Amino acid sequence: MYRYETHLHTSPVSKCAVISVRKMMEFYKKMHFDGIFITNHFLDGNIRIDKNLPYEEKIQFYFSDYEEALKLQDEIGIKVFCGVESSYIDGTDFLIYGLDKQWFLEHPEIEDMKKSQVLPYYMEHGALVIHAHPFREAGYIDHIRLFPRCVHGVETVNASRTDFENETAALYAKHYNLLSFAGTDNHGFTTDYLAGVSSETPVKNELDFVKKVLAKEMQVFTVSLDEPYANANLSTFESFK
Repeated sequence: MYRYETHLHTSPVSKCAVISVRKMMEFYKKMHFDGIFITNHFLDGNIRIDKNLPYEEKIQFYFSDYEEALKLQDEIGIKVFCGVESSYIDGTDFLIYGLDKQWFLEHPEIEDMKKSQVLPYYMEHGALVIHAHPFREAGYIDHIRLFPRCVHGVETVNASRTDFENETAALYAKHYNLLSFAGTDNHGFTTDYLAGVSSETPVKNELDFVKKVLAKEMQVFTVSLDEPYANANLSTFESFK
């Protein structure tokens, strides 16, 4: 099986991340992952840039960590893919896959769109949209917001969240017939385990990934930090069913 991390943050783009691109890639190579998706906080989230700068300048900075990773992937020996974590005020986040830097450069109108507008807009343009940790609770989160008609799936396994939050997300996905998804939400190796999705054939690129997920050809998995390969196991959530 080919294993992929779908949710991680790197420094300096994500303000909350504490690990560089290189160190993050070396870590996942050591953990026997075949690829990683860099999903830093987008312009509407916890990004380390002046949000009053011109849109193009912000986009150039946003993709800088991903572009650094592309230069390192052959040296380190792990595939790198692009993703986006878009946010709605505090605490409501969405993972976007399948749209590249050029697409974002050509669509500055997204900055002025409500989430109920922009999420379907992403989907119309071929993106996979996943609600990340939908039932996350924290002191800065005023209330939980759900967008069941604006996403393809739900992160039912997030290695950085509690079992209660993940189990509630799994119930939500089941009752709304949404895809189940998994990721670590790695900001700096602070979790007890890693989570992601796996496939029997390697992911060629972001569009191939979107196709595989929508076709239910990938599975959720979790893996222990102690014995990364031997302890790899499929989640009880039975992904994509």
